[in-house]
Amino acid sequence: MQLAREDRTGRPWQQLLPGLALTAAATALSWMLASAVSWVSPLTAAVVLGVLVGNVPVPASVRPGLRWATRVLLRVGVVLLGVQLAVGQVLHLGAATLVVVVVAVVVTYVGTVAFGRLLVVSRGLSVLVATGFSICGASAIMAVEGVVDRDDEDVATSVAMVTVFGGAAMALLPSLAAMLGWAPAEYGRIAGGSVHEVAQVVAAASPVGTAAVAVAVVVKLSRVVLLAPLVALLSQTRRIRARSGERPPVLPWFVTGFLLAMLVRSTGLLPAAALAGAQQVTTVLMAGSLFALGTSMRLAALARTGPKALVLGAASTALITGVTIAGVLVTA
Repeated sequence: MQLAREDRTGRPWQQLLPGLALTAAATALSWMLASAVSWVSPLTAAVVLGVLVGNVPVPASVRPGLRWATRVLLRVGVVLLGVQLAVGQVLHLGAATLVVVVVAVVVTYVGTVAFGRLLVVSRGLSVLVATGFSICGASAIMAVEGVVDRDDEDVATSVAMVTVFGGAAMALLPSLAAMLGWAPAEYGRIAGGSVHEVAQVVAAASPVGTAAVAVAVVVKLSRVVLLAPLVALLSQTRRIRARSGERPPVLPWFVTGFLLAMLVRSTGLLPAAALAGAQQVTTVLMAGSLFALGTSMRLAALARTGPKALVLGAASTALITGVTIAGVLVTA
């Protein structure tokens, strides 16, 4: 890999510092923007800033640091994401809710990949959109991008689709809940089972009350647990296709770290301050990674892929929302 060769030239950190400094500044700015505009998450602000920076001339010296941030920061963030979920929280949801979550994730993933084939978009884009929309948005996309064949534009486009359709869900689902008279716990299961990002889930559930938010977040994080087996499956598929000596590990290190972090959280030994701190650090790391990723997106390439990607994103959103609503109402 090019970055690995650059890291062996004798002054790796000096080469990475310009890009990391730019990433840190952009992450701080995205946090300020999110604080000023309540419906914008730091992750959304970060990827938008990245796209803006990536489409103006920037010094070549920042590129090694940006490539490093894209891969490493997100993977460490995925590990820390496991600290937010205890096994007991998942089991407390009950068998019916867990079945709905698993069915919605599987149907959405398989259906999105199949629909992408019909639209004749690249398999990389189909898999990334399917993963992000069925599991946990940009976090899932970045977790699997290293074990699938894809272009940088596929990654950036799929993250952009998460922002577009997650934002639409934040706006529309509370109105639908009020229209149909869903109870807070019922709506929490629907929001947590269908909205893409954790921050978007909180925003979508907040208008219905704290009871809805509490249920929605746990349901959402139960979808995150399914990230580990999916990455393992995709990695194993790539191992089978790859030639000898080029095969990736069956389970990437950051997914193993995620599972171990979840087990540590399940012991109940971590204090509340540590959990809150881990959540903030996770958001910072992911925002930095998404900014760096956004700099690789070219608007011209997005314009070429955009219409089909929008149709794919709309279909995937409709699929997971429809399956989740049906499952929650039937099991209720």
